Amino acid sequence: MRTLLRTRKQRVRERASHVQRLQKTLESANIKLDSVISDIMGRSGRAMIEAMIAGETDAGKLAALADRRIKASAEELEQALLGRIVKHHRFMLRLHLRQIDAIDAAVASLDEEVEANLTPFRQGVQLLKTIPGVNDVAAPSILAEIGCDMGRFPTDDHLISWTGICPRSDGSAGKRRSTRMKQGAPWLKVTLIECAWAAKRKKGSYLHAQFNRICARRGPKKAVGAVAASILRAAYHMLKNTVPYQDLGGDYFIRRNKPPTPDASSEASKTSATPCS
Repeated sequence: MRTLLRTRKQRVRERASHVQRLQKTLESANIKLDSVISDIMGRSGRAMIEAMIAGETDAGKLAALADRRIKASAEELEQALLGRIVKHHRFMLRLHLRQIDAIDAAVASLDEEVEANLTPFRQGVQLLKTIPGVNDVAAPSILAEIGCDMGRFPTDDHLISWTGICPRSDGSAGKRRSTRMKQGAPWLKVTLIECAWAAKRKKGSYLHAQFNRICARRGPKKAVGAVAASILRAAYHMLKNTVPYQDLGGDYFIRRNKPPTPDASSEASKTSATPCS
């Protein structure tokens, strides 16, 4: 299953590259479709591109193909679609669309094969999916890289070190020269970083609070690395003890740093023990 999921990730990267090349082709024709549509391969963007390939050049007719949920106005769409499409552009757009469709079909086939081989690991996948930011694709990927048996890692720190989601040992005379991540498992590291970026968007969660806390001091890259390590640490204990994810809450750091309030009974005893003047 590990090979299937790694192949899937490679195909997704290839698809992103072809989308960028398609966007470059549109820009060479002076069409700024990405400035008004967030996903040019969505329903509206694809309909416009297919119309361009078919020979349509009128900006008004192309803008009319946009879905009504598009936030950009009709005037903005027409302005972005004013360009000069020639035969060369149509050929390149058609070529990239075919390659994207072929990759989409390959990814769908890989998803079916992964689902067919997921039965022995389904319990672990369901557990990992309870972590914020870990979806149906990331959970099997994490499980395929680290396995279900956490006995080969004495502690969660050993797993984090093996993955490389921690600062490398680079210091001399008591001074640290670098805090860059160490080398480790590249496939797992990339998946965890993607999960961390998704998890930090869930407001009111511990991971969201952790990201904001570290980002204010060290920047977003350091913060997302720390969130990725927290996700892996949680996955270790969840798989080891077969328990679902339990969020500490967005106010965890406030509660942790809050000084303890003295007990009322102890205050009363102190008052009674104090001699009267």
